[in-house]
Amino acid sequence: MTANWAAFTTAEPDLAKLVEERFGAFTHHVLATLRKDGSPRTSGLEVRFLNGELWLGMMPDSLKARDLLRDPRFAIQANPGPGKDPGVGDMRVSGRAVEVHDSATKDRYGEEVEPPEPFHLFRTELTEVVRTYVEDDKYLVVQVWKPGEPVRTIKRT
Repeated sequence: MTANWAAFTTAEPDLAKLVEERFGAFTHHVLATLRKDGSPRTSGLEVRFLNGELWLGMMPDSLKARDLLRDPRFAIQANPGPGKDPGVGDMRVSGRAVEVHDSATKDRYGEEVEPPEPFHLFRTELTEVVRTYVEDDKYLVVQVWKPGEPVRTIKRT
């Protein structure tokens, strides 16, 4: 089961706000894709939250774009920022990336973002959103959301 960003924000608005703020705090994040041989590839990436979607834009024929065209599974880890203060915690979004071919959608995205032309544009279908943080300097807390399920919280000492 998958969901778009709007479905996630409707289901879990507080967590979605934290995730957007964390991703919005820095420009570059880390995208994990799968290479042709199945091994992982990590790449830098900018993300955008626009019109109820989480978008991934990439240069044409970049290795990460080729990876996603071959196998759409991905994970994006938010930039943790400088220093040791984790802020609201680590954020990760996983799912499937679907390339957008519709020129009107790409044009609307391009008006907002002004990417270099040409570019690949992927709309995300979420399978999981994870927040990990420390509470009271004592507990490691992991919040996991999956489409159709409430947030599950795991707390460890």
